[in-house]
Amino acid sequence: MNKTIFQKIIDREIPARILYEDESLIAIEDINPVAPVHALIIPKKCIETLNDLNPADADIVGKMILVARNLAKELKIDQSGYRTVFNCNSDGGQTVSHIHLHLVGGRKMNWPPG
Repeated sequence: MNKTIFQKIIDREIPARILYEDESLIAIEDINPVAPVHALIIPKKCIETLNDLNPADADIVGKMILVARNLAKELKIDQSGYRTVFNCNSDGGQTVSHIHLHLVGGRKMNWPPG
């Protein structure tokens, strides 16, 4: 299986602006931001889609949400508001086969999203 762009970032084969990292997660700035703040929170374990999650992955997904909350505070969008999004498969907007959580803010988020 070929490495995804996220795995190449995790392995330091390509550069990225890292906002957070620990043993199980990395958070980076999105290279195609849709708002002034657009971060991606990515597990180091490659899980292709949300459909591929299993009960053992519950802790990592919960940790992704907590990291998004912490980054929102650090990036000063926690009070004005922000959006978190998981995309799943092509109709859901997923373009990289490695789950990741979008943290988007710094402007008014419209609904429906699109």
